[in-house]
Amino acid sequence: MTAAIADLQNAETAALARTKGAAATRNAKRAVLVTLLQSLRMYVQSIADQNAENAPAIIQSAGIGVKKTPARNPRVFAALAGANSGTVKIVAPSAGQRASYDWQSSPDGKTWTDLGTTLQAKTTLTGQTAGTVLQFRYRPVVKAGAGDWSTPVTFTVK
Repeated sequence: MTAAIADLQNAETAALARTKGAAATRNAKRAVLVTLLQSLRMYVQSIADQNAENAPAIIQSAGIGVKKTPARNPRVFAALAGANSGTVKIVAPSAGQRASYDWQSSPDGKTWTDLGTTLQAKTTLTGQTAGTVLQFRYRPVVKAGAGDWSTPVTFTVK
């Protein structure tokens, strides 16, 4: 590794001096060093995978930064209280790009009222009476057509 770094430094110096053919040599030396670094990263990762409890310490001891994985929970279909009284925010999992969503509500789970269609996997319903129990469902609409209606969720308007 040290020899590859020294070779790259020498090749860079020659390239800066505009020596003929030095740029191609520098690029080749850089490719060798990058390959060595990738091999080292894979080796350190394989050692860390064998010892999950100490994996971050092993990776850091090799002088490599530990990548933090974002802890984003997947979105589930839910009805939530809105910012104001009588407001309900309904969210659903994304069906992908270029999808739309049909929304419906029902006071009894038998008679469904269309709430409209949105291009986002969320909508807000306003003007509801506090204390009313409503059920909501949605279906994604993609290029291939409309999907099935979701299992309804029940929500008491705040």
